Amino acid sequence: MAKGYQAHKVREETIAVFGKSIGKRAGFKCEWCGGKDDLRVWDYKPEIEPNMDTLALLCGRCRELAAGKPADGNELRSLRNALWNNIPSVAEGVARVLARCKESWAREAIEESYIDDGVKEELIGQTVR
Repeated sequence: MAKGYQAHKVREETIAVFGKSIGKRAGFKCEWCGGKDDLRVWDYKPEIEPNMDTLALLCGRCRELAAGKPADGNELRSLRNALWNNIPSVAEGVARVLARCKESWAREAIEESYIDDGVKEELIGQTVR
């Protein structure tokens, strides 16, 4: 247990080093919805070494959505613009949230976005042209 705790602590410290840079990149607002409350750095790919492409600044509600909390389609519409961000943690992260929405606009937005074709295929379940 001590090894796991130590590894987690080191990871958190590494992420904290990026905090100021991520905040500046984001304009000190949520990179998904633009909110300014309860902002924290979110780790999109915890299985790899943290870097500027795998971290995003998210508000509390968007972190809840990233963790799987349900939302209605109207709430998710405000996140759609983040699909066209060139930062993978922003665009791919929000695409994963939108993919849970069963409305056609969400699927269309993912299909039209510039996210990685492999991620698109995984999320919408068909070969991307």
